[in-house]
Amino acid sequence: MSKLKITGKELRAIGYPEGPVISIAMNVMQKNHKHTAKEDAMNILKNILASPLEYKEDKVLGQIAIELLPEAPPLEGLGEVVSLNNSGIQFNIFGQQHIEEGAMHQMYTAAKLPVAVAGALMPDAHSGYGLPIGGVLATENAVIPYGVGVDIGCRMCLSIFDINPNELVQKENYFAREINEATLFGSGAQFDKASDHEVMENELFYQLPLLKNLHGRVWKQLGSSGSGNHFVEFGEIEIGEKDEVLGVDAGKYVGLLSHSGSRALGANIANYYTKIAISKRRLPQDAKNLAWLNLNEQQGWEYWLAMNLAGDYASACHHIIHAKIAKQLGHRPIKMVENHHNFAWKEMWNGKEVIVHRKGATPAGKNVLGIIPGSMTANGFIVKGKGEEASVNSASHGAGRKMSRTKAMQSVTDKEFKEELKKFGVKLLGGGLDESPFAYKDIHEVMQNQKALVDVVGKFTPKIVKMDGAKHRSWKDKKNDYNVVEGE
Repeated sequence: MSKLKITGKELRAIGYPEGPVISIAMNVMQKNHKHTAKEDAMNILKNILASPLEYKEDKVLGQIAIELLPEAPPLEGLGEVVSLNNSGIQFNIFGQQHIEEGAMHQMYTAAKLPVAVAGALMPDAHSGYGLPIGGVLATENAVIPYGVGVDIGCRMCLSIFDINPNELVQKENYFAREINEATLFGSGAQFDKASDHEVMENELFYQLPLLKNLHGRVWKQLGSSGSGNHFVEFGEIEIGEKDEVLGVDAGKYVGLLSHSGSRALGANIANYYTKIAISKRRLPQDAKNLAWLNLNEQQGWEYWLAMNLAGDYASACHHIIHAKIAKQLGHRPIKMVENHHNFAWKEMWNGKEVIVHRKGATPAGKNVLGIIPGSMTANGFIVKGKGEEASVNSASHGAGRKMSRTKAMQSVTDKEFKEELKKFGVKLLGGGLDESPFAYKDIHEVMQNQKALVDVVGKFTPKIVKMDGAKHRSWKDKKNDYNVVEGE
């Protein structure tokens, strides 16, 4: 077998930034993976780029990941020293019995920030980077880049088609083909020909140097779906009775459901402005990644504008995918339901404006519609918010993981995985053991723990599921630690 050879040009092509990381990545891979197939090696590098946090502690690949993570500021000469409050704000926890200690500790730390006003922890919560995934935090005049997450604007989008769901079985190959042709999966994936969308004409792409340098790359990623837990799937929609807000008659329909975010755009914005926030506010080590920017600071306002652009970009990605498939189906959706779950909003709280961060949490204000998925075999739910102040008008964004990616790949066999898919009649077009149903909490328990937060107005049952099916995510590759993707 010939030895592995990777060039700087190839690394730049998949999104690696200019700097020492290029030569470090080349040296690490060529020294430690010299007999790895080129395709597999590039997939590993793409995964590190997409989620460097996962690899930070890896003895080999961590050398690359560290170069991609925000740098800590010098101990002297930069930023104000910030102390945490001793007690912190009170916050409510939903489904505490199913939430790991790591996520609880992260939320208690966030509650001690001097800018914190209100908070809540959702029943699908697990450890993240800074604010836990499933964490909700309202702040006064401050935005926390890692309180939003790396995948800014990660969202759900559901199109409901007036098509008999029996066709998903009768014409399975037809529907599978339409998903395969509508989008791309995999870290760093780009289209040869970019889609046209007005979001790419946003003036920020020409005003902020960071965004200007990303413009060409993110345009080619417009309409792609990434990796991790992102998916596009067809399933059966069941509406028990007509809800006045949803406005869809009782019955069964075909649903097209997608989950993905802002790709390289969001990741670069998050990392860039987190470095600035850390340099301006020197917090204790375990709270470092909760550093914030004030909205009356230039960098804070820049982040706010860039974050909103990333959210619009993520929305555009979904709309492009859904429009392509709707055109091929020859049907317009009778209803589209969508929501962000890695974002920050300006909202009113006790008579004053606050910034509400929902990192892996669904907006659930009064009569606000959203989608809460289960897993590739478990039901998802169309929900209507109750506007519950105890949760800061929020709900979970899914079932939530109960296994790390490493544990899932080590404890689940291909045979068990295939049997589970067959049991539920799901056709999987791509997806690894790290995303198997066994890796997730019971969605019904999660929904039971948030009955006070949302009403269920419809059910989605997956039938044809497309995810990233890269070889490096097979159960056979147990030497690498693929933990939870930040910002899910």
